[in-house]
Amino acid sequence: MGDVALNWMVESETGTLRDVLLCRPDHYRWIETNAIAVETLGKGRSIDAQRLQSQFRQLEDALDQAGVTRHYIEPEPHLAYQVYTRDSSQTTPWGPLLTQLALPARRGEVASILRFHSAQHGFWRYASGGNVEGGDIHIIRPGLLLIGWSGIRTTAEGAAQVASWFKAEGWEVRVEPFAEHFLHLDVLFCMAADGLAVACIDVLGDAFAAWLADHGIRVIEATYRDVMAMSCNLLALGSGRVISPRHSTRINAALRAEGLTIYDPELDLFAAGGGSVHCMTMPLRRDPI
Repeated sequence: MGDVALNWMVESETGTLRDVLLCRPDHYRWIETNAIAVETLGKGRSIDAQRLQSQFRQLEDALDQAGVTRHYIEPEPHLAYQVYTRDSSQTTPWGPLLTQLALPARRGEVASILRFHSAQHGFWRYASGGNVEGGDIHIIRPGLLLIGWSGIRTTAEGAAQVASWFKAEGWEVRVEPFAEHFLHLDVLFCMAADGLAVACIDVLGDAFAAWLADHGIRVIEATYRDVMAMSCNLLALGSGRVISPRHSTRINAALRAEGLTIYDPELDLFAAGGGSVHCMTMPLRRDPI
């Protein structure tokens, strides 16, 4: 898009959230796209559709209470995981980036994202080298980017392409490999507030922890059990507020002990499919920090 001015802009994970992109779970069902969903299906569980819709409304209510404007893409019957809007695009300081989804069951999600942004101001970049998904991209703060890759969703090539674009703008970028069992980096790591993250250091390792410390980021440590319950997967709203699932009781208590205000919708049916509030939201506009 070159020099075209774009409305949507995100330069951190923690600036006050003003606009967000969602998709209603009208056709949501669990599919075997990740270890958590495979375990859920293996237990023979079924989804209570009425309760699922109620949980999504709780998320909408939390966003409304926080003063966030909601925008939507159209759900399509054949796209079971379209509700996880984090993966199919990434808003950057220069406008939206269209990502490259890895799984055949999710590739069709690009159509609704194209329609949404093309009706407005278009895109900054189109990912084309390997695969890269939004759940692995963390715009920590102005000038600092973290990209994860497991090889099964985001690949080394996809991460490198996005990293090169940010580096060309003068940003520091860390590209972090992790085991494919964990699906996306936002299952293991999320920023909760400026200078504060929730992360599973047991998995990500001491070198990663040292990198965070070198950049002035403290960590609330998550366990493997927290990770598999999607308790790292939260949404920073800015101004000392966070949306975090109600079932994440230990993490939520730790966040409250840090002085943060927690909105805690029930989201366990989505977590059982391998996604939670961070996965279900793509910030479109945040205030500068």
